[in-house]
Amino acid sequence: MSGLLLQADDLLRTGTPTSRHSEAPGVRLLLTLIVLFGAGYGAAMGSYGGDAGFGGARPLQMLYAAVKVPLLLLATFGLSLPSYFVINSLLGLREDLGVAVRALLATQACLTVVLCALSPFTLFWYVSYQGYEEATLFNALTFAAASSSGQMLLRRLYQPLIARDARHRALLRLWLVIYAFVGIQMGWLLRPFIGIPGMPTRFFREDTWSNAYVFVAGRIWEVFSR
Repeated sequence: MSGLLLQADDLLRTGTPTSRHSEAPGVRLLLTLIVLFGAGYGAAMGSYGGDAGFGGARPLQMLYAAVKVPLLLLATFGLSLPSYFVINSLLGLREDLGVAVRALLATQACLTVVLCALSPFTLFWYVSYQGYEEATLFNALTFAAASSSGQMLLRRLYQPLIARDARHRALLRLWLVIYAFVGIQMGWLLRPFIGIPGMPTRFFREDTWSNAYVFVAGRIWEVFSR
């Protein structure tokens, strides 16, 4: 476990979670960091119990959220990657794809490490404020903070690529748009992550296969049509 923490520390400082006994790692180590640290934050995220406290179905919700957070990140990454691959190929930047994908994956790992580091604040918020809406908002802010940290690392890792070919800057921006678009819908499909106390604990909601963008558009239409 200490070795994994040292690798996470390397990731935050240098962008490369190198082992003390080996060279720069492959995809497997980055995936391990995403799964373990993402599950750690997911468990904290799912522990919200409101006025009922920790009990009842909370352990089950914690387990579900521990599975869902890494799944959210990895599924979003996997679904976004094919279009990114095609655009890289069309622009003639295929030879840099391996370095670019490793940078993108390292960013995902960084995000989960930061999330896990922020989990004590999430638990403290749950104890201090019992409202479900407040808990949801705090988790959204936590994800935003972790994503911002990941973006700083991504820009640092992308600097050599941009210096080699300026078109990588446009590709980076395009990746962020694609990833955000897919991530919003994936987060909508995988909800609930927190779970409303008093409601049945489910891995998916009943309206799982709905569309986040259609839902938001419908709510906006309702507001302006009144």
